[in-house]
Amino acid sequence: MDFALTDDQKALVAAAADFSRVELAGHAAEWDAQSHFPVDVIRRAGEAGFLGIYTPEEQGGLGLSRLDASLIFEQLSQGCIATTAYLTIHNMVTWMIANWAVDEVRSQYVEAMVSGELLGSYCLTEPGAGSDAANLRTKAVRDGDHYVIDGAKMFISGAGATQVLVVMARTGAADSGARGVSAFVVPADAPGISYGKNEDKMGWKSQPTRLVSLDGVRVPANHRLGEEGEGFRFAMKGLDGGRLNIASCSLGAAQHALTLARNYLGERKQFGRELASFQALQFKLADMATELMAARLMVRQAAWRLDQADPEATAHCAMAKRFATDIGFKVCNEALQLHGGYGYIREYPLERLVRDTRVHQILEGTNEIMRLIVGRRLLADGVIEALQ
Repeated sequence: MDFALTDDQKALVAAAADFSRVELAGHAAEWDAQSHFPVDVIRRAGEAGFLGIYTPEEQGGLGLSRLDASLIFEQLSQGCIATTAYLTIHNMVTWMIANWAVDEVRSQYVEAMVSGELLGSYCLTEPGAGSDAANLRTKAVRDGDHYVIDGAKMFISGAGATQVLVVMARTGAADSGARGVSAFVVPADAPGISYGKNEDKMGWKSQPTRLVSLDGVRVPANHRLGEEGEGFRFAMKGLDGGRLNIASCSLGAAQHALTLARNYLGERKQFGRELASFQALQFKLADMATELMAARLMVRQAAWRLDQADPEATAHCAMAKRFATDIGFKVCNEALQLHGGYGYIREYPLERLVRDTRVHQILEGTNEIMRLIVGRRLLADGVIEALQ
């Protein structure tokens, strides 16, 4: 069992760290304060290959593994968590279109999304169906060579500033559950689409979050991903990777917070001594580092299992997402505490790290839902043994 990164992976980490330092880190506080969506920087991320990380090479992507993607997102998020989180969403949307769209639609969208010419949003959550996504109410009714979509999507990252939407809508009966959900590629400016206000959020301020309303939106039938009724399965496949992506963002945030805390303890003096000389604070730092390392190993193992198509990959991804996002927030919060009053003011980045990581415990499936996924799976025969 080899935990060492390959030379190629080390090169990816170095490239992502350079981009994070040059393009993200120096601007993150300003973007947060001004609620600025840095489209120009996102497009430069496309030039670096970071908008098609696991999109197949034949469609312009890098064709990398989910483990490689985790390594990249961990580094990028040390520069700006919110912007990196949007990059993870765009990667998921691009990958879904690359994998399940017909050739005509692939050629229309994928390479332009890999380059950053077109940006994407993922539309699953609804005002009345958050965790209960299988019971979404947005409808898509076949009308000749088109579908007509009516409904609303809530908390959509990038909405209003992106050009492509992947929309989950019900094509089956109202009581058809997950089996009646289909997925569609929808131009973001199609007639009948309107956007709500940019939500004033606690964190993730450098990306817009809006309600998306769809009123009689006509979409060509060939814009459906896969067959009717396959959309929920595609959504869940996307979310396995999405959960690892957001967990990786939590790892990067926590690593940044740990470094800041270590530096601060070496600079700050109290009672005539450096804070770093106090054993209680050394213990605190040691616990933060230990828990972060445990979370990192869990995420990387889950990513490896997803790459290997392990039959229990979904459970591994859910466990990793739950643990890493809880630990990521905890480490950032502890780092803020170690900074005392300075951690609470905007001159220091700790309060932003805490705000930005808090939502990771909610999105891509709340951590309560992660426990539900794992708990139900553990009740199946042989699963506890298989997870050893």
